[in-house]
Amino acid sequence: MTYGNKLRERIADPGTTPLIGVYDMYSASIAAEHYDGMFVSGFGFAASHYGLPDIGFIAWPDMVAFVQRLRGAFPQQHLLVDIDDGYVDPEVACHVVEGLERIGASGVILEDQKRPRRCGHADGKQVLPLNEYLAKLEMVLATRRDLVVVARTDATDEHDILRRARTLAATDADVILVDGVRTVEWIRRIRDVVGNKPLLFNQIAGGKSPRLSLSELSDLGVNVAIYSTPCLFAAHAAVDSALADLKRADGRLPEVDAASGIGVRASTELLERNIARLRTAPESVNA
Repeated sequence: MTYGNKLRERIADPGTTPLIGVYDMYSASIAAEHYDGMFVSGFGFAASHYGLPDIGFIAWPDMVAFVQRLRGAFPQQHLLVDIDDGYVDPEVACHVVEGLERIGASGVILEDQKRPRRCGHADGKQVLPLNEYLAKLEMVLATRRDLVVVARTDATDEHDILRRARTLAATDADVILVDGVRTVEWIRRIRDVVGNKPLLFNQIAGGKSPRLSLSELSDLGVNVAIYSTPCLFAAHAAVDSALADLKRADGRLPEVDAASGIGVRASTELLERNIARLRTAPESVNA
């Protein structure tokens, strides 16, 4: 079974499939201890790889190289990859999709924003004319073999949101995402217009969308939930706190609690499990 079909089957299962946003190999190593699916977040990657906001700085070779490292360490994880607008040109989008599928990505998200792009939960987003985005999407769909393709709209006008969601649901895209949904009622309205097409919901701390549990999302008919930045924001808080404590302690490291503290041993054991996964990876899953 291919990685794309494996994710497709997981999405078809009852309930809402969670995919956890990771920003580097270490955060992915921790996420893999808890969940069987990862979201390669553009927000997280722009922050970790470049130290820049998610406004269009990502170069596609960097993203492809990161996904290749992820797949090498996590042969059984679902990997859904944010490819923004396909890096502008339809030909580039298709080239990236071919490369990602070849190295073992499970799926991609292709958005309809035009440059300069923004995080999906930021103000000032602009979208391409629908026919221009559809042409790019259809090229990507014709290029992929079994890769899951999520068609994403960043429309903010209420009429345009529903029009685009309905139109995207009529394509061969596997899943529909309307980013920045502000209310539960709007989730219901979008669920209604996309019909039987699987629906994805993006949760980001401090974003525009309501905070909902997987059970609540399942009741709303949401098939996939991506959590863009839980690892990144948790690391931000933890690192800031640890360094503030270190400064207050005049540079003396805290003692490591044998049961729950993170030190050399716990970190090394986490990373050694990545090697173990490679040695036990099943041969039945391939890209």
